[in-house]
Amino acid sequence: MPDNTSPIRMLVVDDEPDLRELYVLTLLREGWQADEAGSVAQALQCLARHEYEVAIVDMRLPDGEGTDILAWAQTQRRAERIIMATAYGSAASAVQALKLGAYDYLTKPVELSQLRQVVRSALGHRDAPPPLPTTAALQAMVGESSPMLAVKQTLRRCARGMAPVLIQGESGTGKELAARALHELSNRAGGPFVAVNCSAIPEHLLEAEFFGYRKGAFTGATSAHEGFFAAAAGGTLFLDEIGELPLSMQAKLLRAVQERKVRAIGETAETPVDVRLVSATHRDLQRCVSEGSFRQDLYYRLNVIAVTMPPLRERLDDLPLLVEALLARIRHEHERPGLRLDHAALHRLRGLGFAGNVRELENLLHRAATMAASDLIGAQDLEPDADRTASPAQAGAQAGMQAPAQEPTPSQAPAQDATPGLEGQPQALAMPQAAAQDEEIEALASCLDDIESESLRQALLDSDGDLEAAARLLGLLPLQLQWRLRRLRLDGR
Repeated sequence: MPDNTSPIRMLVVDDEPDLRELYVLTLLREGWQADEAGSVAQALQCLARHEYEVAIVDMRLPDGEGTDILAWAQTQRRAERIIMATAYGSAASAVQALKLGAYDYLTKPVELSQLRQVVRSALGHRDAPPPLPTTAALQAMVGESSPMLAVKQTLRRCARGMAPVLIQGESGTGKELAARALHELSNRAGGPFVAVNCSAIPEHLLEAEFFGYRKGAFTGATSAHEGFFAAAAGGTLFLDEIGELPLSMQAKLLRAVQERKVRAIGETAETPVDVRLVSATHRDLQRCVSEGSFRQDLYYRLNVIAVTMPPLRERLDDLPLLVEALLARIRHEHERPGLRLDHAALHRLRGLGFAGNVRELENLLHRAATMAASDLIGAQDLEPDADRTASPAQAGAQAGMQAPAQEPTPSQAPAQDATPGLEGQPQALAMPQAAAQDEEIEALASCLDDIESESLRQALLDSDGDLEAAARLLGLLPLQLQWRLRRLRLDGR
């Protein structure tokens, strides 16, 4: 690779002379040098003579495929960042190229603004210092077991490109931490990292939150709002719990991922976006696809590179390191520098199933630190609940797969004819208890609604009825405030 003081040199490979000339002129206007080739053979000759920063390669060439050049570059360990140009609708080809190591792809007909944007992104590494071997987020991914080392190696490798990454794993395994590490290892580390919990956004607000809206797009939209895609420009957009998105929103997200453009609500034109997309889920998305709850085309777009976070029960060798890292944080929070576990407590932890993974371990240590009589936490201070000690499979067995109890003999039969209810009580007693519990829940919900209604009324009063100002006072978006007002039937006021 040329040093940072040498001119930036690029290679354009396309069999259409007019397109080649257009691409080359665009690059020259940016102050970059550009060579051109019309076939695989010519491209390999150019690559044999020179080293390039970036190569823009058409997928279909007269004497082969663009992926032939990509494969050659991988074999020769070339440093060029290769951007593939694919025909509209050839999603499979783009995914294949990304899996083979392409930095990014462009969909024909290529917009020149998008060409410049992707090339600048590929050049982002040129003036940046060499990437550090680790980052804060990577260091926070505690563990030296084989499964964790494999995950870290995968993150380091896939951080170099723009291919979408899908992180899968059980709850509490550290999926967001892995996404942050991926961002910090990439040449987009200087850009924003926007984390979105897809399951926490009401369905009717999803489009506005993802793509934004312009002023006046709907009642209450008194100012423009940029969506998550715009907020993550130049950085990474992390979509957590992607499996919870409804099908209607999946179709809109697919277009944004496929076209690299979004249309804000109320706008007529689409806007190009420059984001690296990382998704995560605890669901089995392949099963969701087969069940019809997740789009197959979106799944393949998101799952270009797959990262699977191992559950804690499969990496118990990391337990001492994890315990020490978590205790260091707890010592600081509790101001107890002498806090530690004895050997019996560590042995006890090894016997737990940890259905909640690292998150459960952290909660357990917090509880033990609070309840322990001294700074030395013993096995007796852990005392996990029954469901905490069981592995997911055991928990399922306890929940509903136990062997049926032996049928009682006539001498063991209850004296009165009653059907078992709650906690094994007769149905006559269980029904009133269940009804009483329902009444308590309803009363609590009603009380919370009254409190929320009063807060909304006060905010509207303080802002003289201005929805936008009231939303700011409450830390909400105007759209969210409208939704709450409708739910509590206060929209008429």
